This record gives sequence, structure tokens and C-alpha cells, in this order.
Amino acid sequence: MDVFAVGGAVRDGLLGLPVKDRDYVVVGATPEQMVAQGFLPVGKDFPVFLHPQSREEYALARTERKTAPGYKGFVIHADPDVTLEQDLARRDFTVNAIAQSVTGELIDPYHGQADLAARVFRHVSAAFAEDPVRILRAARFMARFSDFSIAPDTLQLMQQMVAAGEVDHLVPERVWQELAKGLMEKHPSRMFATLRDCGALARIMPEVDQLFGVPQPAQHHPEIDTGVHVMMVVDYAANQDYSLPVRFAALTHDLGKATTPPELWPRHHGHEARSVELTKKLCVRLRVPNECRDMAVIAARYHGDIHRAQQLRPDTIVKLFEATDAFRRPQRFTELLQACESDARGRTGYENVAYPSAPYLQAALLAAQQIDTAAIVAASTEPDKIGLNIRAARIQAVSQLSV
Repeated sequence: MDVFAVGGAVRDGLLGLPVKDRDYVVVGATPEQMVAQGFLPVGKDFPVFLHPQSREEYALARTERKTAPGYKGFVIHADPDVTLEQDLARRDFTVNAIAQSVTGELIDPYHGQADLAARVFRHVSAAFAEDPVRILRAARFMARFSDFSIAPDTLQLMQQMVAAGEVDHLVPERVWQELAKGLMEKHPSRMFATLRDCGALARIMPEVDQLFGVPQPAQHHPEIDTGVHVMMVVDYAANQDYSLPVRFAALTHDLGKATTPPELWPRHHGHEARSVELTKKLCVRLRVPNECRDMAVIAARYHGDIHRAQQLRPDTIVKLFEATDAFRRPQRFTELLQACESDARGRTGYENVAYPSAPYLQAALLAAQQIDTAAIVAASTEPDKIGLNIRAARIQAVSQLSV
């Protein structure tokens, strides 16, 4: 049997990028032969094995035949007579269909090296259209590789896939998995731009797609378009290397603006509450993890209050801390401030403008945390009023801060 490195490891190596995970394809072997050599079988849908020492993945060369809609509607054929070229032909992009032998020889039957040089993602064959996950992967790759483009015929094929309803068969968990990976890349906005270009965003996240073309007041938002603003917010969060919950909150904080009646544009009074409801529904539909959902919800609800923090009364600030669970979860509150800072700076010309709300609220939270609760409890003659007394002390501590 022959072993070849394939996929992203070969691609990234040729691009001079760090190689993280290595995958291998094995030609001319049977599952029994792999097990006999100590490999551990782990594949559910097709023969994949873990190397007994390195734990890297080795898959038997295989072909696929489409039998039903969606990304699971395939019959897999893995057999010693499947050639390397046949295996590479089922891959998504030519740049991912380059193999490398153990001696370093490159096998490139679909001209992936030429597309690497041209910085183009091009589908290997018409079989690309059989797997809707490839649309998500194309979009995610665009977020990661900022100097790449998608070949026009590949984009056209993606548009045809969307029109045929293939995207509608994606399971929520897989959609979220790819979106989360794309959000954690360097330029997440390129992922959403790609999904819009092929029409998939309207199917996957219509709440985000509908933000484009919705105007905002020019004196606060020189970029005007809400969708453009949200993309700037997400990219700012990525540029600061913020966490996935912060980046997801950056994406969803203004969803309610898409539901403002056009006759009220460019104002969006009450959009925070509408954003909360839309965010909750989106998170249920895509089965978003609780940590990301909770951050997105509180950012949608309270980003306006946080922006004007220095204008709020001390008792309102303490209410804000209570509503966001800041006393018990101060680190999450810090991340909430990061999402709000991204919102404030994700505007044309505001990228480097100071955001005083963040340090002010951090100082206010610290002051409220430092009150002597033990002394308040000890001095209290009415146990049922201990909570009120602690709250009053916190308000007093915040009121002593200079704005």
C-alpha cells in the first residue's frame, strides 16, 4: 500500500503557512490490513484510522456516489482498487486536491498548484455541487485567506446549489460548526460576503442578510448601511483577537434594525428588544452553544446603555451589573464590554476613537465589588433588608466615582 499526505497540510505547506493537522490517504489497502498494522478504526461513515503512535488520521482511498439530498446523502466506496487520482477527484477545491508522497513528490492531477499561485478557489469537478457543506467551507476559507478569490464558475455553481435547495438540507450543528470556525478567522466579513454572493446567507441566517440596505443615521454611522456596519464590527472584534462569544455577539447585536418599518428609517428606536428576540430564535434554530447565546443576548439588550454609561444614574448602573450578572461573572462582563467597544469602533472613521464607557464601567464594577458586605450584614437589624442595604452601598460607591 502507498501513503500520501493530502488536503490542508499540503496546501498550507506550499503557501509557507504553519501546518497544524496532517491527514493521509492510503491507496491499495483494506481495513483488515490497517488494523493488522495497529491502526485504530474511528470512521463512522467510511474507513478512517488513527496512527498507533502519532494519532494522525489515515483514510482509505475512496469514491462517493450521491444518493439523496444534503451532505450525508452519499454511498462511499473504499476499495484497494481506488486510485489516488479518483480519491482526489472527490475533493472540494483544486488547492486541496494536491497529494504528497513520503519522498516529497507532489501529485497534482487537477492543477491545484496553479490555482495556489493565482490565489483562486476552484472546484475540482461537478461533484462539488453534491455537498452543500462545501459552500460553507468556501466561505470559511475566504475568511481565512484574505488574498484569495472564488473562481467565477465555482461561484456560479454555488449559486445553482442554493437555488436547487441543497443548503436547506444542512443540519444546524454543521452550519454552526462552520460559521464558528469562520468567525474565528482573520476576516470574518469575507465569509458573510461570500455567503451573500451565492445567496446562501438568506437561507442560513436571514436575520443577518436582511440588515444589508437598512440605513442608519449618518451622523453616528458614516457607513450608513447596517449590514456594512455589522461586518465592520465583526472584523474589529477579530482584529482584537476577541473570543468566539464576543464575535458572535458582534454579529447579532443589531438584528432588530432589520425589522424597523422603512417609514421610520434611519432611526431604530427599540431595536434592542427586537434584537434580543431575533437572536434567541436564531440561536435555537442553529443550536448555538449557551455561552455564545448568552453573550449575544445581553449584548443585544444592553449595548445602548453601555454606550451611554457615563450618562446613567448610579442606581441604573448597579441595575445593569445585576441584569448582566456582573458581580458573579466579572470576566463575562469584560467580554460584554469588548463586544460593545467593537460596536462603537466598527464605524467608518471611529476605528481608533476612545471608548470611555469600558474603563468607566470597569471602575464602577470594582467600586461596587469592594463594599464591605460582611460589615453590612453584621450591622443589619432587619435581615430581610440586607439585600437592599448591600444594593444601597453599591449605589453609593458608584456615585462617588468621577465621570
